[in-house]
Amino acid sequence: MMSETLRRELERLTTCPVFYDEPMNRYTSMGVGGRADAVFFPAGAEELKTLIVALKERGIPLVPIGNGTNIIVKDGGYRGAVVSLKGLRRIQLGKSGADHPVVFAESGVGLASLVGYCAEESLTGLEFCAGIPGTVGGAVKMNAGAYGWEMKDVVEKVCLLSPFGEIRERQRDDLLFEYRKLHLAEDEIVIGVSFQLKQGDRRAIREEMDRIQVLRKGKHPLDYRSAGSIFKNPPGVPAGRLIDETGLKGIRSGDAQVSEKHGNFIVNLGHAKAADVLDLIARIKKKVFEQKGVVLETEVVILGENGNP
Repeated sequence: MMSETLRRELERLTTCPVFYDEPMNRYTSMGVGGRADAVFFPAGAEELKTLIVALKERGIPLVPIGNGTNIIVKDGGYRGAVVSLKGLRRIQLGKSGADHPVVFAESGVGLASLVGYCAEESLTGLEFCAGIPGTVGGAVKMNAGAYGWEMKDVVEKVCLLSPFGEIRERQRDDLLFEYRKLHLAEDEIVIGVSFQLKQGDRRAIREEMDRIQVLRKGKHPLDYRSAGSIFKNPPGVPAGRLIDETGLKGIRSGDAQVSEKHGNFIVNLGHAKAADVLDLIARIKKKVFEQKGVVLETEVVILGENGNP
């Protein structure tokens, strides 16, 4: 818990809105999570910079979030500051090298907005993101991908903020991407990304986006709240197939359920707790290892403390 003295001090140093003792189930797509000490809402990069420096100088742990689509916060909540990046929403069209089109998007831009913007500008390369509910920052940090493409395939450079308020750009060749991960220092925050795209046909781009969204709707349980894919795919086999083959589809813990539609999704049937979700994750990992000899690794980020919501 943040003391009243610390709260007043932070409020003097920053101008962004803040809510204290805030339930995190309001900010995660899974709809679970206890209270965070504080949730801040900076309106832009400069306000974010001031806030991050103030938190660092006072030794306050922090975690940046976008749409909360890849996060499970435990029922005991988060002891520190949650920093929403959704106020960083600028999109800008430019060029690179021999007139190659480049789109710069700040980290809080929703992927749906970015993909729609690119389609309107007849720019191709990001159609694979159609239907992904996250934001630019989170998608790049986890090297999100689908249908044979990953963010690393279209990133030109990434703009990063250090905890000391330093902003720097790193070119694609200086970045280390791997499956579902961009290697960064633990306390660096992605605040913007430049994407190198290609000029295309607007109608063809829209048709590809529609095709991908139809595929997603056919495979994914979009009628319930979820955090997206729970596990990374092991080499050579989808995690969902392993879960299906071990008979785990449909099992429940409280109001959390392994989706009957896609085994790599855990859905909130209405009133699930984080403990219910974590119980299913543990049970899945145990049974898949026992029956298949495969150690599943979580794709979702799990943070916070155990305890009652």
